[in-house]
Amino acid sequence: MDKLFLARFQFASTTIFHFLFVPLSIGLVFMVALMETLYVVKKKEIYKKMSKFWGHLFLINFAVGVVTGIIQEFQFGMNWSDYSRFVGDVFGAPLAIEALLAFFMESTFIGLWIFGWERLGKKLHLACIWLVAIGTILSAFWILAANSFMQHPVGFAFKNGRAEMNDFWQLITNGQLLVEFPHVIFGAFATGAFFVAGVSAYKMMKKQDVNFFKRSFQIAMVMAVIGGFGVAFSGHSQAQYLVKTQPMKMAATEGVWEDTGSPAAWTFIGGINDKKKKNDWEVKVPYLLSFLSYSKFSGSVEGMNTLQKDYEKVYGPGNYIPPVKTSFWSFRIMVGAGMLMILFAMIGVVLAWRKRLVHATWYLRLMVPMILFPFLANSMGWIMTEIGRQPWVVFGYMQTKDAVSPNVSAGSILFSIITFSTIYAILAIVLIYLFIREIKKGPDGHEEVEENVSVDPFDKGGEKLVTE
Repeated sequence: MDKLFLARFQFASTTIFHFLFVPLSIGLVFMVALMETLYVVKKKEIYKKMSKFWGHLFLINFAVGVVTGIIQEFQFGMNWSDYSRFVGDVFGAPLAIEALLAFFMESTFIGLWIFGWERLGKKLHLACIWLVAIGTILSAFWILAANSFMQHPVGFAFKNGRAEMNDFWQLITNGQLLVEFPHVIFGAFATGAFFVAGVSAYKMMKKQDVNFFKRSFQIAMVMAVIGGFGVAFSGHSQAQYLVKTQPMKMAATEGVWEDTGSPAAWTFIGGINDKKKKNDWEVKVPYLLSFLSYSKFSGSVEGMNTLQKDYEKVYGPGNYIPPVKTSFWSFRIMVGAGMLMILFAMIGVVLAWRKRLVHATWYLRLMVPMILFPFLANSMGWIMTEIGRQPWVVFGYMQTKDAVSPNVSAGSILFSIITFSTIYAILAIVLIYLFIREIKKGPDGHEEVEENVSVDPFDKGGEKLVTE
């Protein structure tokens, strides 16, 4: 019943659950916007059907994501009041802009898109869904601006024991944000693409609306390749930035206890021994860590033991080494999942180009569980990002143990964990049920026929008069 552990557990669980929906919303609405663009340009009804079908799934996901996001934000005031006091002046600005600008923009144009199919012109209706897509990306930008401050604090000054923002431009041009933002967005594109591809693969195996889902799959695979390689290259930039700003996180992620020397070998897998502060065994790839860190096959990386001594000189006595096993393995799971995604996306593009996609049953069968891999990669990426920063909640300025609310009891946090977990379980069941129901309907189930049915009281036969 440790209060700090419970507060951290709740933050981790609610954040991970919320982030299951965020990248899917961003990626899925972007694909819907592409499909409707094809409809407006090519004037083929199949693309309109695609926009409506995948748009319904996006709306379900978006609604659940909003609820989980609200619950997550409650935590800052409940469990992390000292943190909120310390960074409120900095943290509040991007969060307020996200709510007042980006989220309102999304909500407004979602409504116009839902009800405007027969009421707005094609181009105006298309503009609505693109504004929703842009709104989701802007939301991610402002949220990541706040998170980037926790990773690399800039644009502030200490006043009255608090961090107060004095340079808004520096906050939104934070180097951490510039490498983190594209990584998250490309990951979201891959998430939406693999969701569309997985559902399409299942329907093609069932021989249901094959032409519809084959075209959906082809669009998804192009987006998956773009997203997959985008994630890889932006992740490489992020790793190089970590070497400069958070070398301890980089060392923990790579399982480097002692200075490597030049060139540095990358530890593919290893037996992490936290107690002895060394690796019991390792499988290494020569030169690769130097390339990951500096884009050249030379250069050394500082080890955790050296950095621990350096941090003690700067910050005072304490343990500044994060949970190494979690950082090390979460990174490898993320990279492994990402590489599999790129491989399957490229296979899909080749099969579609050779017109063998529908008959490649083995591939379609594997693509269904591949829906889960982007979610796994996204979650592992955030676990590495947040755990690797420990013991800091704001790197170099505030430790996590000093951020928890002093007046909230462990029992209260445990009760809220149980409550939130129950709500999340219900939301998950509802989401899965609605997804399955909508997918079973297929594209033809979303054709809206607006009819007013009435009975003429003067017609003795009681015939129904149908007017459109």
